[in-house]
Amino acid sequence: MPVIEPDTRSEARKALDEQIASEPRLPTPPLLPGTVLRPFEEVMRERRRPVAAMGVVENGVIRLLDPDVRFPEHASVIVVAAGAR
Repeated sequence: MPVIEPDTRSEARKALDEQIASEPRLPTPPLLPGTVLRPFEEVMRERRRPVAAMGVVENGVIRLLDPDVRFPEHASVIVVAAGAR
């Protein structure tokens, strides 16, 4: 259940938010004939597939335990490490 918090925005910010909300929506971009619309979640699911890989840190460099793991070029990687022992 969401927690209700007091509105702490300034009056200028409230006015700007109202102005932005009252602007007309942008038109839908033209689509090519035969284009099938899909939900956004379905489109993102195809591109972003999280992968977990275990590794060992040696002298500040991460070495993956499985040498067959390959990441695409320019992939974003999040490193999660356990606390120091």
